[in-house]
Amino acid sequence: MKRLLVVVAGVMLAACEKKELPPEPVRPVLSVEVRAQGEQNLGRFAGNIQARYESNVGFRVPGRIASRAVDVGAQVEKGALLASLDPSDQQNQLRSAQGNLASVQAQFINAQATARRQQDLFDRGVGAQAQLDAAQTDLKTTQASLDQAKAAVDQAKDQLNYVELRADHKAVVTAWNAEAGQVVTAGQQVVTLAQPDIKEAVIDLPDTLVDQLPADVVFQVASQLNPQINTTAVIREIEPQAESTTRTRRARLTLADTPTAFRLGTAISVTLSSAIKPRIELPASALQQLEGKNRIWVIDPQTQTVSPREVNLISRTDRSIVLAGGVKTGERVVSAGVNSLKPGQKVKVDGGSAQ
Repeated sequence: MKRLLVVVAGVMLAACEKKELPPEPVRPVLSVEVRAQGEQNLGRFAGNIQARYESNVGFRVPGRIASRAVDVGAQVEKGALLASLDPSDQQNQLRSAQGNLASVQAQFINAQATARRQQDLFDRGVGAQAQLDAAQTDLKTTQASLDQAKAAVDQAKDQLNYVELRADHKAVVTAWNAEAGQVVTAGQQVVTLAQPDIKEAVIDLPDTLVDQLPADVVFQVASQLNPQINTTAVIREIEPQAESTTRTRRARLTLADTPTAFRLGTAISVTLSSAIKPRIELPASALQQLEGKNRIWVIDPQTQTVSPREVNLISRTDRSIVLAGGVKTGERVVSAGVNSLKPGQKVKVDGGSAQ
């Protein structure tokens, strides 16, 4: 009897202890608010602002560069002097051509006098036809030599003018490829001029991405120093072949408008995006894989409890997952610690973020 009382007392004591167990603690969790995305980000690339039209100019004659009149970054007007050559050779050629012209002019004067004299003698009947013909032929030959000598003088003057390199249009000097004292050949690239009126964005895109660009791709162009200064752009041209070392292709973009801060050489950041069918993207840490099924934990805002929900994956990376539905915009999903949750467990939700 005494033993029975002891057993009963033990059972009652155990029941009391069971009833007095503390409630399960509220678990703090990280969460995100679901947002359907209608735009796909294809990447961000660095680039710069360049002039659409650039010209590489050089001297029309060979020689040694005597001076440079402007530096890189200078804005020049049409006809402005850029650089000049040592004119010694061209001056000598001009003097030689002028001397030859003076000699031919003297010969022409003499030929004219001889032709008139032979014509007078022939008209009086004392001159021979053969002598008249010879004098007139010599006059025509000398006239041709005179025309050639005059052309040589004009050419020598042009050659002397060509020792000065001048801008053909209003431009900005973007590069020098030769220095004072350097000997250059005719047509060798000396300076690069850019027309500042029409600007465009220039970036290098991976070769694999170029082939996959959708037709509705949108380029957001922003200044790297101040992203608030931005505009949109469309593709004007893409190089047909990739650069051998980097496997990138240069793309030139026409700007929708050109902010004043977009000066030549301005560093820019270009983001590519494309409209897509609305989809849901969540952090990869929100996914729980159990017994071959994919599920997430959805938070009930009224009871502050969690419940699992099976979902179908479209794609997955180390950082994110893309779902084919299964959750609605505005619902809040646990984004970390999903493996330690239980159905109906109370949670303390942080402020969270939209996803």
